Amino acid sequence: MYKDMLYNVSFRIIKNAQDAQDTVHDAFIKAFQNISKLENDLNLGPWLKRIVINCSLDFLRQKKKLGWLQESYELPETEDDDTYEDITFKVEEVKKAINTLKDKYRIIIVLYLIEDYSHREIAAQLGLKESTVRNQYVRGKCLLKQQLQNKLIV
Repeated sequence: MYKDMLYNVSFRIIKNAQDAQDTVHDAFIKAFQNISKLENDLNLGPWLKRIVINCSLDFLRQKKKLGWLQESYELPETEDDDTYEDITFKVEEVKKAINTLKDKYRIIIVLYLIEDYSHREIAAQLGLKESTVRNQYVRGKCLLKQQLQNKLIV
């Protein structure tokens, strides 16, 4: 019932089908081992989702794909321009554009926009300052916007 949702969550973070499948498998094992900690059956989906996100980030740490965390720096505060024209993109175009971003931007955008984590939660997960997460989110969103605008021009 949850495998496809969890796979998609993991794939958006890891960007590799086989590794995402392995991560979902590991997440289910962790979930079954800790099922007694689940207080309310209605929270099963979000609980599993959090486990797979943690497993995906752990996988990237083990593979040293989150090396940018040690190199993180704060970008200067920028104003977030949220003025958008009435332009629509296909979901696949947006997904492709997100997947082309550097990991330090892509992971934060996925966790914030798609998985609905707060900047504070992302900072805690990645071991960064909340201001760094906010700045990388703004920078990533600008890069994503540029990529999508470039598609309009081409």
